[in-house]
Amino acid sequence: MRVLDLKNTILNIKQEFSEYFKERDAEINGSLLALLSGEHILLLGPPGTAKTLLANKICETIEGGKFFHYLLTRFSTPEEVFGPLSLKALERDEFSRRIEGYLPTAHIALLDEIFKANSSILNSLLTVLNERKYHNGKELVDVPLFSVFGASNELPEEDESLEALYDRFLFRYKVGYIQHEENLEDLIFKNTDDFVLRTKLSIEDIKEVQKRARDLPVDPEVRAIIKALRRELKNSNIFVSDRRWKKIVNILRVASVVNGHSSVNRMTAVLLQHMLWDVPEQREAIRKIILDRVVSGGTDTGKLKLDILDLKNSIYNCLQQELPDLVTCNKCYEEDRKTTGGLKSSRFSGVKIQRNLTFDNALDLLKHHTEFPTHTYSFGLDYSNLNGSLNFESLAEQFRRKYGFEFKISLDYGDKKLYEKEYENLEEKVNYFRRQIQEEEKALEATLRENIWVSEQDSQEILMKYRSKNTDIYEIVSALNEIRILLEKPRIFDVAVEKAGEVA
Repeated sequence: MRVLDLKNTILNIKQEFSEYFKERDAEINGSLLALLSGEHILLLGPPGTAKTLLANKICETIEGGKFFHYLLTRFSTPEEVFGPLSLKALERDEFSRRIEGYLPTAHIALLDEIFKANSSILNSLLTVLNERKYHNGKELVDVPLFSVFGASNELPEEDESLEALYDRFLFRYKVGYIQHEENLEDLIFKNTDDFVLRTKLSIEDIKEVQKRARDLPVDPEVRAIIKALRRELKNSNIFVSDRRWKKIVNILRVASVVNGHSSVNRMTAVLLQHMLWDVPEQREAIRKIILDRVVSGGTDTGKLKLDILDLKNSIYNCLQQELPDLVTCNKCYEEDRKTTGGLKSSRFSGVKIQRNLTFDNALDLLKHHTEFPTHTYSFGLDYSNLNGSLNFESLAEQFRRKYGFEFKISLDYGDKKLYEKEYENLEEKVNYFRRQIQEEEKALEATLRENIWVSEQDSQEILMKYRSKNTDIYEIVSALNEIRILLEKPRIFDVAVEKAGEVA
């Protein structure tokens, strides 16, 4: 089957399922991917959520597919899952089961209450799940199984054997009851017996997908996302086995082959949200991390903004000089009195000031003077007895005569070189991020539309996050420009100081 035909086939199957299984798009995607990749899927939730029907119908997508379904209890015996003992074999003193119609001959199986499997079933079950082999007496049987659907109302108890079984289920979904009334109405009044799949997959199709996926390249961005996720999960005490990571990458390859991609791109990494959580409470947090990483190549704008603000604050700390006396802007003080009815005064009176009326360091004062060059100033703490109106140059001269204070706004040579290098690194990151934003703006919606595995909910959230990052870029660039002004020669602050010197 050609790639385009395969993609259209999967789209048709998805459409047929969506008409009958409401609010189950993610589970349908996971079920089909589990089938195509030969992995297993866990449906965790209460009875009556169509888990059995979904697994049965997924089996029907395979031409000639065999389905096995069984409800496990603590008292289930191997005969119920793997087949009864062969009496003829016993007559020959041989141990053998009649496996036809049981799990060892199924393509798709649904095991209800999977975690209630006892030890007599568990060992054989693990071998079947992982190796697709069944030891039937002396004979080692190849099991044609593609996927096992495990269903459970609860997570397994702490038990090493059950943890090993739990790890075999690569896809995990928390399934609840239908939420929207119109979907519920559609479900309860529709006869599910009418659901007959028109589109089918052959076993050869499935094997061909797996073959193509084996060596499909993985984009560097996806590799970086996976490595970063592994670190973040580890820091959150969520540990994913090496075997599981390897299988996860194979899932991404299979999904990309069906999409017709020549490599695994970062939008496909959205699927990771269904394969990494241990308990349902972790699901949303992991989903948020993944979507943040997927948007804009995983660039963390929050961290980028924080790095830039840290650099700006470090430079300010180096440049700040404590003024020998408090300086008040007369213009701002008068405007504040008009707007507040004179109720607010100096911060020293214990009343909070809303605008920047007073300054105790040279850098803030110079920034204010640069923004409002015509404003005049007074110094001292007593607002009731302002000592005249001094322009900035006169104020600088007063400080020089009265306190011997000189405005010196310059970095040491070593600090300047260090900050310039850090600025250049940040500027390079910002420019790279801006290019990504511009490229994504043109292609993002089309990319999401053509990726058949990204749900509508995920698509909308990715677009929202993208727009949020697009807004962040303006704040980041603005902060970076402030740093550039601080580092440039001649600086605007130096010009202000020079003017004050000329007056003297």
